[in-house]
Amino acid sequence: MNAFFPSRTVAIYMARLFLTRTFGILFGLVLVLQTLDLLSESGRILGTAGNGDAEVWRYVSLRAPQIISTFLPFSVLLGTVLTLITMNANSEVVALKASGLSAHQVLAPLVIASVGIALVTFAFNDRVVSRATAELSAWQKVNYGAMPLDRGDRTNVWVRADNNLISADRINGRGEAARLGGITVYERNPDGGLRGLITAPNGVRQDDGWKVWPAKRFDVASGALTPLGAVMVARGVTPDQFTLANVDGEALSFTGLRAAISDLEEAGRPTKSLEGVLWHKLSGPLSSVLMPLLGAVAAFGIARSGALFVRAVIGMALGFAYFMADKFALAMGNLGAYPPFLAAWAPFLLFLLIGEAVLLRTEE
Repeated sequence: MNAFFPSRTVAIYMARLFLTRTFGILFGLVLVLQTLDLLSESGRILGTAGNGDAEVWRYVSLRAPQIISTFLPFSVLLGTVLTLITMNANSEVVALKASGLSAHQVLAPLVIASVGIALVTFAFNDRVVSRATAELSAWQKVNYGAMPLDRGDRTNVWVRADNNLISADRINGRGEAARLGGITVYERNPDGGLRGLITAPNGVRQDDGWKVWPAKRFDVASGALTPLGAVMVARGVTPDQFTLANVDGEALSFTGLRAAISDLEEAGRPTKSLEGVLWHKLSGPLSSVLMPLLGAVAAFGIARSGALFVRAVIGMALGFAYFMADKFALAMGNLGAYPPFLAAWAPFLLFLLIGEAVLLRTEE
């Protein structure tokens, strides 16, 4: 530890400066942004019959965690730049360099503190933000009114069973008690061509498949429509595969999203965009670790008139460029242009290298 922190007092001093500025900036940002957001939404909340002050505060309690999660990395960046500008202007960085510390040793206390912030951010996102997002999304769907109990009702669900595709207009209930309505089975040939259609208004779980009735089958080759009565379809398809709704990755915890992706894969549904969200639940909090490295350009160099301001602007520009690249990569991942792992981690690794290059060049 002494190799990284020659002076325990200096390390604690720098970490304290960094943390107080970071969370001070975060508090100010959240206060302003929450106020502006509430001004735009309070009319809709109070416009619903029966809503009052309690519902407004409920909205604040659900929206604030989202704002904190979104702007914490920005606060870390601004806290880094402000801390390093202050130390540079007071010649504290010059004193540390004169004592034999390298640029990485000067930044080490900030990096260690940002690792702690990243761990706290992951836990906060996983335990608080995901739940708040799920509840707020459900509340907004009913226009801030009374939320009905979730009995597992779903609409317009598609499932793959072997080579066939099955759609259900509605699903009521959960588990073995699930009931299907408006079922259509698309019977396909091994080459993908359509062989026939089986339609039925009702369906229930039976043995390892689903009993549908009264069923009719349309033969594509002959054009004949044949009544079948009650028939078994979708053997091997579990109720969970039918009752899966459109998955919102932001509204699930890391383990919950991973389980949902596994279920969707079994149902034969695309999961690439959700896999990108899953990886980003890890890479997103780690962006805090990058901020001291990207903002380090403000720490080194002579604090001449104007030069310090330019360095601060460069540090902030690097940080904001990372956030833009991160959003762009996630968008490309959702479109399928980038693999999920690359969409989540490429910006982090790229700007890690950029930060190291800028730091080494500045130190020279």
